[in-house]
Amino acid sequence: MTKVHEQTLLEKLRNLPPERVAEVEDFVDFLAHRLADERRLTEAAGQLATAALTRVWDNPGDADYDRL
Repeated sequence: MTKVHEQTLLEKLRNLPPERVAEVEDFVDFLAHRLADERRLTEAAGQLATAALTRVWDNPGDADYDRL
């Protein structure tokens, strides 16, 4: 986040009543959790794909290509 973005966001937060600031905080927490979930899902999908594709990648028929 740039300093300008940060300052603009802080100014907007300062103008909100406390109950709205609490809503913003809850929403930011939600976004952070969702981002973490997306990262875990992407990592898990990569691990599953690697496990599944290992059988395709590691086979005697492709040994000549492996040496390239």
